[in-house]
Amino acid sequence: MFKRPRFKSKRPPRIAGLSINRLIPNILTLLALCAGLTSIRFAVHAKWEMAVAAILLAGVLDGLDGRIARLLQGTSKFGAELDSLSDFVSFGVAPAMVLYFWTMQGAGGLGWAMVLLFAVCCAMRLARFNTMLGEPDLPAYAYNFFTGVPAPAAAGLVLLPMVMTFQFGPGLFDRPIVVAMFLMGVAFMMVSKIPTFSFKKVRIPHRWVLPILLVVGLATAFLVTEPWLTLSLLGLVYLSTIPLAVKSFRRLKRQADEVAGQAPTAPPPVDQQQAPG
Repeated sequence: MFKRPRFKSKRPPRIAGLSINRLIPNILTLLALCAGLTSIRFAVHAKWEMAVAAILLAGVLDGLDGRIARLLQGTSKFGAELDSLSDFVSFGVAPAMVLYFWTMQGAGGLGWAMVLLFAVCCAMRLARFNTMLGEPDLPAYAYNFFTGVPAPAAAGLVLLPMVMTFQFGPGLFDRPIVVAMFLMGVAFMMVSKIPTFSFKKVRIPHRWVLPILLVVGLATAFLVTEPWLTLSLLGLVYLSTIPLAVKSFRRLKRQADEVAGQAPTAPPPVDQQQAPG
Protein backbone atom coordinates (compact mmCIF):
# COMPACT_ATOMS: atom_id res chain seq x y z
CA MET A 1 0.00 0.00 0.00
CA PHE A 2 1.33 3.40 -0.95
CA LYS A 3 2.31 5.60 2.04
CA ARG A 4 2.40 9.32 1.87
CA PRO A 5 5.79 10.79 2.66
CA ARG A 6 6.00 12.54 6.01
CA PHE A 7 7.18 16.07 5.89
CA LYS A 8 9.30 17.30 8.77
CA SER A 9 8.19 20.38 10.61
CA LYS A 10 9.84 23.57 9.44
CA ARG A 11 9.74 25.08 12.95
CA PRO A 12 13.20 26.49 13.74
CA PRO A 13 15.04 24.77 16.58
CA ARG A 14 14.90 26.39 19.97
CA ILE A 15 18.03 28.18 21.09
CA ALA A 16 19.16 27.00 24.48
CA GLY A 17 19.92 29.82 26.88
CA LEU A 18 19.82 31.00 30.46
CA SER A 19 16.73 32.31 32.14
CA ILE A 20 16.78 35.99 33.06
CA ASN A 21 16.32 34.91 36.69
CA ARG A 22 19.79 33.38 36.65
CA LEU A 23 21.31 36.58 35.32
CA ILE A 24 19.82 39.01 37.85
CA PRO A 25 22.15 38.02 40.75
CA ASN A 26 25.21 38.28 38.50
CA ILE A 27 24.04 41.68 37.28
CA LEU A 28 23.77 42.90 40.87
CA THR A 29 27.25 41.56 41.58
CA LEU A 30 28.66 43.42 38.58
CA LEU A 31 26.91 46.60 39.71
CA ALA A 32 28.53 46.21 43.13
CA LEU A 33 31.92 45.77 41.45
CA CYS A 34 31.35 48.91 39.36
CA ALA A 35 30.35 50.84 42.47
CA GLY A 36 33.55 49.81 44.23
CA LEU A 37 35.70 50.84 41.28
CA THR A 38 33.80 54.13 40.97
CA SER A 39 34.63 54.94 44.59
CA ILE A 40 38.32 54.89 43.64
CA ARG A 41 37.60 57.35 40.83
CA PHE A 42 35.80 59.66 43.26
CA ALA A 43 38.80 59.45 45.62
CA VAL A 44 41.20 60.40 42.83
CA HIS A 45 39.16 63.58 42.32
CA ALA A 46 38.93 64.20 46.11
CA LYS A 47 35.16 63.63 46.21
CA TRP A 48 35.34 61.87 49.56
CA GLU A 49 31.66 61.75 50.43
CA MET A 50 30.77 60.30 47.03
CA ALA A 51 33.55 57.71 47.43
CA VAL A 52 32.11 56.53 50.76
CA ALA A 53 28.59 56.49 49.32
CA ALA A 54 29.75 54.33 46.40
CA ILE A 55 31.25 51.75 48.77
CA LEU A 56 28.05 51.74 50.83
CA LEU A 57 26.06 51.16 47.63
CA ALA A 58 28.34 48.24 46.81
CA GLY A 59 27.58 46.81 50.27
CA VAL A 60 23.84 47.06 49.70
CA LEU A 61 24.09 45.37 46.30
CA ASP A 62 26.33 42.66 47.75
CA GLY A 63 23.74 41.95 50.43
CA LEU A 64 21.02 41.58 47.82
CA ASP A 65 22.66 39.42 45.17
CA GLY A 66 23.05 36.27 47.27
CA ARG A 67 19.55 36.43 48.70
CA ILE A 68 17.98 37.08 45.31
CA ALA A 69 20.02 34.21 43.82
CA ARG A 70 18.57 31.82 46.40
CA LEU A 71 15.04 33.13 45.92
CA LEU A 72 15.20 32.87 42.12
CA GLN A 73 17.16 29.59 42.24
CA GLY A 74 19.95 31.24 40.30
CA THR A 75 22.91 30.14 42.39
CA SER A 76 25.92 28.88 40.44
CA LYS A 77 29.63 28.30 40.90
CA PHE A 78 30.34 31.09 38.42
CA GLY A 79 28.24 33.49 40.50
CA ALA A 80 30.03 32.51 43.70
CA GLU A 81 33.46 33.13 42.17
CA LEU A 82 32.32 36.44 40.66
CA ASP A 83 30.90 37.52 44.01
CA SER A 84 34.19 36.75 45.76
CA LEU A 85 36.21 38.77 43.24
CA SER A 86 33.74 41.64 43.49
CA ASP A 87 34.00 41.62 47.28
CA PHE A 88 37.79 41.82 47.13
CA VAL A 89 37.70 44.85 44.85
CA SER A 90 34.78 46.65 46.49
CA PHE A 91 35.60 45.96 50.15
CA GLY A 92 39.34 45.29 50.08
CA VAL A 93 40.96 47.40 47.38
CA ALA A 94 38.49 50.29 47.16
CA PRO A 95 38.39 51.27 50.89
CA ALA A 96 42.18 50.94 51.11
CA MET A 97 42.75 53.19 48.11
CA VAL A 98 40.19 55.74 49.28
CA LEU A 99 41.91 56.00 52.67
CA TYR A 100 45.32 56.19 51.01
CA PHE A 101 44.32 59.12 48.80
CA TRP A 102 42.52 60.74 51.75
CA THR A 103 45.25 60.80 54.40
CA MET A 104 47.53 57.74 54.39
CA GLN A 105 49.71 59.00 51.54
CA GLY A 106 50.91 61.63 53.98
CA ALA A 107 52.52 58.85 56.03
CA GLY A 108 54.83 57.80 53.19
CA GLY A 109 55.86 54.17 52.89
CA LEU A 110 54.29 53.26 56.24
CA GLY A 111 50.92 54.49 55.04
CA TRP A 112 51.17 52.38 51.89
CA ALA A 113 52.18 49.36 53.98
CA MET A 114 49.05 49.73 56.14
CA VAL A 115 46.89 49.95 53.03
CA LEU A 116 48.51 46.82 51.58
CA LEU A 117 48.02 45.00 54.89
CA PHE A 118 44.29 45.64 54.82
CA ALA A 119 43.89 44.54 51.18
CA VAL A 120 45.97 41.38 51.70
CA CYS A 121 44.02 40.41 54.83
CA CYS A 122 40.77 40.92 52.92
CA ALA A 123 41.99 38.55 50.19
CA MET A 124 43.00 35.95 52.79
CA ARG A 125 39.66 36.29 54.57
CA LEU A 126 37.71 35.72 51.35
CA ALA A 127 39.90 32.75 50.41
CA ARG A 128 39.27 31.16 53.80
CA PHE A 129 35.54 31.81 53.49
CA ASN A 130 35.44 30.11 50.06
CA THR A 131 37.22 27.03 51.38
CA MET A 132 34.72 26.74 54.25
CA LEU A 133 31.64 26.80 52.01
CA GLY A 134 29.66 23.61 52.35
CA GLU A 135 31.87 22.24 55.09
CA PRO A 136 29.86 19.39 56.63
CA ASP A 137 31.67 19.12 59.94
CA LEU A 138 30.46 22.41 61.44
CA PRO A 139 28.17 22.13 64.49
CA ALA A 140 24.64 23.45 64.20
CA TYR A 141 25.23 26.56 66.31
CA ALA A 142 28.24 27.63 64.21
CA TYR A 143 26.06 28.53 61.23
CA ASN A 144 24.81 31.60 63.12
CA PHE A 145 28.31 33.08 63.21
CA PHE A 146 31.04 34.22 60.86
CA THR A 147 34.66 33.40 61.52
CA GLY A 148 36.16 36.87 61.73
CA VAL A 149 34.63 40.10 60.46
CA PRO A 150 33.14 39.71 56.96
CA ALA A 151 34.51 41.86 54.16
CA PRO A 152 31.54 44.27 53.77
CA ALA A 153 31.46 44.96 57.51
CA ALA A 154 35.24 45.41 57.53
CA ALA A 155 34.96 48.01 54.78
CA GLY A 156 32.41 49.93 56.83
CA LEU A 157 34.50 49.74 59.99
CA VAL A 158 37.72 50.88 58.34
CA LEU A 159 35.91 53.90 56.89
CA LEU A 160 34.69 55.01 60.34
CA PRO A 161 37.46 57.64 60.79
CA MET A 162 36.49 59.18 57.47
CA VAL A 163 32.78 59.17 58.30
CA MET A 164 33.43 60.67 61.75
CA THR A 165 35.52 63.40 60.14
CA PHE A 166 32.56 64.28 57.92
CA GLN A 167 30.41 64.61 61.04
CA PHE A 168 32.75 66.16 63.61
CA GLY A 169 35.26 67.93 61.41
CA PRO A 170 39.00 67.47 60.79
CA GLY A 171 41.73 67.46 63.40
CA LEU A 172 41.42 64.07 65.13
CA PHE A 173 40.00 61.20 63.11
CA ASP A 174 41.81 62.23 59.91
CA ARG A 175 45.26 61.77 61.42
CA PRO A 176 47.30 59.01 59.74
CA ILE A 177 48.05 57.37 63.09
CA VAL A 178 44.33 57.00 63.86
CA VAL A 179 43.54 55.64 60.40
CA ALA A 180 46.52 53.26 60.63
CA MET A 181 45.16 51.87 63.91
CA PHE A 182 41.80 51.21 62.27
CA LEU A 183 43.49 49.58 59.27
CA MET A 184 45.55 47.25 61.45
CA GLY A 185 42.72 46.46 63.86
CA VAL A 186 40.12 45.68 61.20
CA ALA A 187 42.67 43.70 59.14
CA PHE A 188 43.41 41.56 62.21
CA MET A 189 39.71 40.98 62.88
CA MET A 190 39.14 39.85 59.29
CA VAL A 191 41.72 37.06 59.44
CA SER A 192 41.15 36.18 63.10
CA LYS A 193 38.90 33.41 64.40
CA ILE A 194 36.77 35.81 66.42
CA PRO A 195 33.11 34.79 66.00
CA THR A 196 30.77 37.52 64.78
CA PHE A 197 27.01 37.41 64.25
CA SER A 198 25.97 36.53 60.70
CA PHE A 199 22.34 37.76 61.09
CA LYS A 200 21.33 35.46 58.21
CA LYS A 201 19.23 32.97 60.14
CA VAL A 202 17.83 35.29 62.78
CA ARG A 203 14.14 34.61 63.35
CA ILE A 204 12.09 37.51 64.66
CA PRO A 205 9.16 36.71 66.99
CA HIS A 206 5.80 37.94 65.76
CA ARG A 207 5.39 40.40 68.62
CA TRP A 208 8.67 42.09 67.63
CA VAL A 209 7.94 42.48 63.92
CA LEU A 210 6.11 45.80 64.16
CA PRO A 211 8.59 47.44 66.60
CA ILE A 212 11.53 46.38 64.44
CA LEU A 213 9.86 47.80 61.32
CA LEU A 214 9.34 51.08 63.18
CA VAL A 215 12.99 51.14 64.23
CA VAL A 216 14.09 50.48 60.64
CA GLY A 217 11.87 53.30 59.40
CA LEU A 218 13.26 55.64 62.05
CA ALA A 219 16.83 54.67 61.19
CA THR A 220 16.13 55.32 57.51
CA ALA A 221 14.80 58.77 58.34
CA PHE A 222 17.93 59.57 60.35
CA LEU A 223 20.09 58.18 57.54
CA VAL A 224 18.53 60.65 55.13
CA THR A 225 18.68 63.67 57.44
CA GLU A 226 21.93 62.91 59.33
CA PRO A 227 23.76 60.32 57.24
CA TRP A 228 27.26 60.56 58.73
CA LEU A 229 26.11 60.60 62.33
CA THR A 230 23.83 57.63 61.69
CA LEU A 231 26.58 55.67 59.96
CA SER A 232 28.97 56.43 62.82
CA LEU A 233 26.47 55.13 65.35
CA LEU A 234 25.77 52.01 63.28
CA GLY A 235 29.48 51.28 63.09
CA LEU A 236 29.90 51.65 66.84
CA VAL A 237 26.84 49.45 67.46
CA TYR A 238 28.33 46.74 65.25
CA LEU A 239 31.61 46.93 67.16
CA SER A 240 29.68 46.52 70.41
CA THR A 241 28.07 43.30 69.11
CA ILE A 242 31.44 41.56 68.66
CA PRO A 243 31.98 40.89 72.42
CA LEU A 244 28.37 39.70 72.61
CA ALA A 245 28.98 37.33 69.70
CA VAL A 246 32.08 35.90 71.39
CA LYS A 247 30.16 35.37 74.63
CA SER A 248 27.19 33.79 72.84
CA PHE A 249 29.44 31.50 70.77
CA ARG A 250 31.29 30.25 73.84
CA ARG A 251 28.01 29.65 75.68
CA LEU A 252 26.54 27.64 72.81
CA LYS A 253 29.76 25.69 72.41
CA ARG A 254 29.81 24.86 76.11
CA GLN A 255 26.19 23.71 76.00
CA ALA A 256 26.88 21.57 72.93
CA ASP A 257 29.89 19.99 74.63
CA GLU A 258 27.81 19.23 77.72
CA VAL A 259 25.09 17.60 75.65
CA ALA A 260 27.67 15.57 73.75
CA GLY A 261 29.24 14.44 77.02
CA GLN A 262 25.88 13.35 78.48
CA ALA A 263 24.79 11.46 75.37
CA PRO A 264 24.61 7.69 75.93
CA THR A 265 27.38 5.77 74.27
CA ALA A 266 26.52 3.10 71.74
CA PRO A 267 26.83 -0.51 72.91
CA PRO A 268 29.85 -2.42 71.67
CA PRO A 269 29.46 -4.86 68.80
CA VAL A 270 27.97 -8.25 69.55
CA ASP A 271 31.23 -10.11 69.09
CA GLN A 272 32.87 -7.85 71.70
CA GLN A 273 30.13 -8.11 74.35
CA GLN A 274 30.78 -10.36 77.30
CA ALA A 275 28.93 -13.66 77.08
CA PRO A 276 26.49 -14.38 79.91
CA GLY A 277 27.95 -16.52 82.69
